[in-house]
Order: sequence, then structure tokens, then C-alpha cells
Amino acid sequence: MKTDLKIADLIEDIGGLVSLPDMYLRINKLVDAPDSSSADIAKAVSQDPSFTVRLLRVANSSLYGFSSTIDSVPRAVSIIGTNQIRSLALSMSVARSFAGLPNDLVSMDNFWHHSLLCALAARHLAKVAKRCDPDALFTAGLLHDIGELVIFNRLPEQAREALEMVLDSQDEIMVHEAERQSMGFSHAEVGGELARQWKLPPMLEECIEFHHDIAQAKRFPREAALIHLANVLALMAEIDSIEPTDVEPIDPDTWRIIGLEENIIPTIVADIRSEISEIEQLFSGKEGQ
Repeated sequence: MKTDLKIADLIEDIGGLVSLPDMYLRINKLVDAPDSSSADIAKAVSQDPSFTVRLLRVANSSLYGFSSTIDSVPRAVSIIGTNQIRSLALSMSVARSFAGLPNDLVSMDNFWHHSLLCALAARHLAKVAKRCDPDALFTAGLLHDIGELVIFNRLPEQAREALEMVLDSQDEIMVHEAERQSMGFSHAEVGGELARQWKLPPMLEECIEFHHDIAQAKRFPREAALIHLANVLALMAEIDSIEPTDVEPIDPDTWRIIGLEENIIPTIVADIRSEISEIEQLFSGKEGQ
């Protein structure tokens, strides 16, 4: 039952359902402003007590592993860095904003569990691959499937049809392929359009839109390939496997693009499985609610 609805129409009034908080928008504007200082950014963060508490918890978590306690926002901003603070603000903002978006197709706990595993895997891969910002890749991993939540909410019948198509498939069709057959577009394309509407950084937009189709990533092919791989490693972690044949296939070009070897898989899968419980408490969107 393919819909005639276009992606732009699907998210045209998404602001009525979910929007980026003013706090993130203020931080984003300040980071981009040439005359703003880290003190200005710290002041903006401090105006949101709930976010301040969560930011300090993240700064003191195993995600960073600092030897001394980060006990103030100015110290967090100076040590972590302004661009990284923006990435964290976006990650936490989106997780909380989307947490209550109603749908009856998937468990939101399962959705965020997978998203956070992908985010952790992306962060580890960025560190190993170098030349990529681990915090920005964490955000890209967290948001890679954000288009699914829009589809679940706006087109539940077609989304259900796509999920049933995957379950009934004899030749193991992928979810994004089933979505294209059912709707004419995939969750990755919807997520990319949402990123454009929200004016997110181009790197995030490309990673979200092309994490299933890395050959189309022209501006940030390395980052998109890292998110593609992180998504597969997250699937492995969910079923406690290190066998690529147990999950959806890794694009063969991935290893060439990112410059890494397949022997990294067991270590990263083990690492993200050990870290997920702590990080889930920080980013699940439930904190403080």
C-alpha cells in the first residue's frame, strides 16, 4: 500500500509533535557565533537546571573517564570543548524530545537501546579510525534511525506493512528496503529530511540519510561508513554475537572507506555491551522525568 505522501509533507508540521528545545538552539547559535566565548556557552547551559545536572553526570561518566571530578558547567565546557558540548546537548535534547512520541509499533525502550548501542559503537570507531570527532559521531549514531519514529507516528499502517514484510521475507529483505516498497521512501531518507529542516550540521544529515547507502555519501563518506558499521555492531551487541552473518550485511566498501580491519569487531561489541547500562540511564530521555 504505497503512499502518495512525500517526505517533505510527512515532516512539514513535525514541530507540532516534537521540536528541538530552546536551550539547544541557544547553544547552537553561540557555538557558531564568532564573538561568543566558552563562558557565554556555559551561562546558556546553566539556565537549564535539568540539563545542567545531566551534562555533569555525562561529563563524569565512563564516556569521558576524566581522572578528576567535573563539578561545574564552565569546567565541563572548557574540558570537553564547545563543539562537543553542542553535540551532547543535541543528543540529550533529541532523546528527551522524542521519548514521548506516541506509537504502537515498537517499544521506545528497545528503540533507544539500539540507538545508544549504535552511538557508543560510533564513538569507539571514531576514536580508532581517528580524523573524526567521537562526540559528533556519537550524536550521529544516536540519531541514525530518528526517521523511524516519524514514520511510526505518521504512517503506522505502512510502517506495520513494512515490518511484516521483513518478518515474512524468505530472502531476508532489510527494513529500509521494505519501507521503500511499502511507502516509496525509507526511514533514513525521512531522517535526512528532518535533519535538513532542523538545520543540523551537514555531517549529521549525511550520516542519517545514507547509513544504509554509503555510496551516496559524497561529503562525509568516512563518517557515513562509520555509522553504517556502528549500526551493524549495535545489532550484534543486541543478540550477543560477533558473527557478521547473524545480522544484516556490512557494505563491503565500508572497510576500505574507514581504513580499519574486521578484527576490531569483537572488542567493540564487547565494549559497548559493557557500557550500555550506565549510558542508557544518562541518555534514555527518562532522566529527571
